[in-house]
Amino acid sequence: MTTFTFAPATRETARARIALQGPGGSGKTKTALKFAETLAKGGEIGLVDTERGSALKYAPVPGRPDLGGHAFQHLPLAVCSPENLIAVVRAAEEARIAVLIVDSWSHFWAGKGGLLARVDQESRKPGHYGGSYTAWGPVNELEQDMLDALLGFPGHVIVTMRTKNDYEMEGKKVTKIGVKTVQRDGAEYEVDVVIDMIEGTGTVTKTRYDGLDGLTAHHPGAEVAETILDQLGQGVDPLAALLDELTAEGLTYDGALALHARAKARGLLRAAALHPVTGEPTTVDALIKEYGQAVKPGGAPAPAGSAPQPGKTPAPSGVTAAARASVERVSPPQMRMMHACFKKVGLENDRDGRLRATSLIVGRDVPSANDLTGDEAKTLLDTLTAYAERENAAADFAAMLDGLAAA
Repeated sequence: MTTFTFAPATRETARARIALQGPGGSGKTKTALKFAETLAKGGEIGLVDTERGSALKYAPVPGRPDLGGHAFQHLPLAVCSPENLIAVVRAAEEARIAVLIVDSWSHFWAGKGGLLARVDQESRKPGHYGGSYTAWGPVNELEQDMLDALLGFPGHVIVTMRTKNDYEMEGKKVTKIGVKTVQRDGAEYEVDVVIDMIEGTGTVTKTRYDGLDGLTAHHPGAEVAETILDQLGQGVDPLAALLDELTAEGLTYDGALALHARAKARGLLRAAALHPVTGEPTTVDALIKEYGQAVKPGGAPAPAGSAPQPGKTPAPSGVTAAARASVERVSPPQMRMMHACFKKVGLENDRDGRLRATSLIVGRDVPSANDLTGDEAKTLLDTLTAYAERENAAADFAAMLDGLAAA
């Protein structure tokens, strides 16, 4: 009989899963690239282009920085089969892409080689009976494999989806009933945020993040992406927690095997990491194998200065510190209170202003609200609440900041 065990729930640092949907020319690709620049935090952006190279219009022009543009790795794709998308995701993992953009995801439903084409292909096979209805069986399995690969990607994922007018017919009367997304019904359930784009304006129509609920923004970009990062970063980083266990004193060979299985199940084996001793770039897979070999009973001893010795496992520099910091990191209630207080002092829509204020108040450079510790968040909230209820809250708060800056 199988035994099931409940464990305490924890909120982990997840990766964004975002869908931008709208008609042609509504700003989906541009918005995806703007989001990606913030989400990537300096990492590589990879874009799968199924639109005949249309995304290249947003790339930089060599020698013409005045024309702007977004830096990204480009991969054109003509045949949008599930197998091809799975292979592309694997290639993105190998290239350590931080943000993967699929522009557009609709082609994997209704494009060349897409799921609808595969159903038609299956229904035409010799000996097949039941038409397209029974042909969905093997195609559903392909779709699930594709979704598992895409949603299991270790970085952030942004997909764009086309929309078209939807109609219904009663007798001879045709009635327009709204807009339909070119994807399987229910595709929106696979992502955390859905933003409807119309002429450059984005409206959040589905979200799991409190900070985006009901949001409408003209040319959405870094501000929205920063809110998503803030919402994602409130728990324990699963990668940091796993490496912390790996480098803890008393690691056993069985423990290393269990960690390897857990990392594989979570798609973390190919994730980048720094070697705890040498500081050289490596992968989680290589680290677990190296550490496991060092504590394997009867195994060859590890070379000096490379893998840890049993019972004397050093913690990777930066990893353990990050894991410890995550325990004391700013909490979701604190984050919500900060947003409310910043609104009262006039900085609701000024990200740079909020970060400047935060840095001055806590006494160090803060690149993101997510970087705050719990104590720093308390200090910031104490200051914000002291000014938020004043009659001239915005002016008084600005004057206080100028005083801190001058000092």
